Amino acid sequence: MTDMDQTFVEYVVKAIVDKPEAVRVTRSVDDRGVLLELTVDPEDMGKIIGKAGATAKAIRTLLRVLGAKSDARYNLKIVEPEGYDASSVSQQDHTPDQTAQNELSQNSDISAKAREGLEGLDDLDM
Repeated sequence: MTDMDQTFVEYVVKAIVDKPEAVRVTRSVDDRGVLLELTVDPEDMGKIIGKAGATAKAIRTLLRVLGAKSDARYNLKIVEPEGYDASSVSQQDHTPDQTAQNELSQNSDISAKAREGLEGLDDLDM
């Protein structure tokens, strides 16, 4: 049985890439949370990373929101496929270290806001 988080990442990534048949998401759980490892065709790496890492950051943010409901911690690792030449991607296509640090510091704020929104949904009568 495929877990909802794994299915979610596959769905989003397959909608972005040119070769959806090459998308693979493996899931593992340890004491630090759920690790989703994403592998795509080498030609699609730029689309998944995005300019200045924006696409990868957006997928990670959506995973945090998904995890807020189940109080789980999700981590997304984008695996460099064989044949991928990272030097062919310009520096602006990678997330700078400072941006990554800012993203981590905002993690608790995002989780708190997501929980507030989800708690409000529990009060609705449908």
